[in-house]
Amino acid sequence: MRALVKFIKKEIVLWIALALAVLSMFVVKPDSRYLGYVDFRTLAILFCLMAVVAGFKRQGVFELLAEKLLSVAGSVRGMVTVLVLLCFFMSMVITNDVALITFVPFTIAVMGRAEAGIKERWLLRTVVMQTIAANLGSMLTPIGNPQNLYLFGLSGLGVGAFVWLMLPYTLLSLLLLLGWIFCASRRDDGKINKAAGSEGTEPEEKRGSGGAERMIAYGVLAVISLLAVGHIIPYWAAFAFVLAYTLCRDRKVLSQVDYALLCTFAALFVLIGNIGRIPAFRDFLMRMTEGREIAVSVAASQIMSNVPAAILLSGFTNRIEGLIVGTNLGGLGTMIASMASLISFKYIAAAGERRGRYFLLFTAANLVFLAVLSAAAYLMR
Repeated sequence: MRALVKFIKKEIVLWIALALAVLSMFVVKPDSRYLGYVDFRTLAILFCLMAVVAGFKRQGVFELLAEKLLSVAGSVRGMVTVLVLLCFFMSMVITNDVALITFVPFTIAVMGRAEAGIKERWLLRTVVMQTIAANLGSMLTPIGNPQNLYLFGLSGLGVGAFVWLMLPYTLLSLLLLLGWIFCASRRDDGKINKAAGSEGTEPEEKRGSGGAERMIAYGVLAVISLLAVGHIIPYWAAFAFVLAYTLCRDRKVLSQVDYALLCTFAALFVLIGNIGRIPAFRDFLMRMTEGREIAVSVAASQIMSNVPAAILLSGFTNRIEGLIVGTNLGGLGTMIASMASLISFKYIAAAGERRGRYFLLFTAANLVFLAVLSAAAYLMR
């Protein structure tokens, strides 16, 4: 029973989505049109990417990269810059939530091995900026976060056009992050322990002949998955390759796929499909969204998180580019605006750190970043 309660609390967005989907079925009775609601391409590619990233993570690839980079960071400013920018750039490839799952525990370990006082002064601030960095870095690419992958499929944009759309916001975000690092470390840029990066980064799988084979295999599967994202090969072919390999050679990876996220997407597809068949709701949402895609999606993300907001609002406007910008900027703000932000909070709480102080720092920093980037979006309309 406790396990069930824990699962419900952990996946609250899934349960809300399922409840709303079931309620909508009482209004729109299930029929053959339900199958047309579900975007199987998005679900299949999400599965592929999560499985490939989990495979790389089991081989310790990301931790090894972090250790190598940290080995050249000789100061507090250098250490914080590496830790924050790792999340920023890696989230473009491995998604925002995987970047935080990988690097926030690493940061806690690094700070714990630094000189006395560095952890107390820098841990909470660094994790807050890592969280912001992961959410903002992920917005540049179609595979950076789940809403991007979904909206990219709807938009008809090419990969280059998508990147070009989000590039100004990404560059501004990078400048803001670097500005924060410089200002925050201006009076506290002492030396750090050279051994700081050596704890807590053992890969789940020891490298050997099997490890080398898996590294090559996941590299090939990553290329195949990206080809499916770019519509170069069928999504079902990529799904078949990834599923076949993991079933035959690395079944533990399948347990690390976020099935709750996939089920959340499926439930929201059903909800949106049914809402679209209720004239009163459909007309209201279309009036609210049309021409105000960025503002509405930013606001909706603060309440329901940006992934559900993207799926919901996409059914009521053809201006998908506005939703792409709005749901990415909308990942800033409240702690539930991007569900990835809760990952960092859970790690901070588990480490016994001051949750109240973290929440205040998180909220203040997010509101500043959201205000600046929203102003930029308004000026670039």
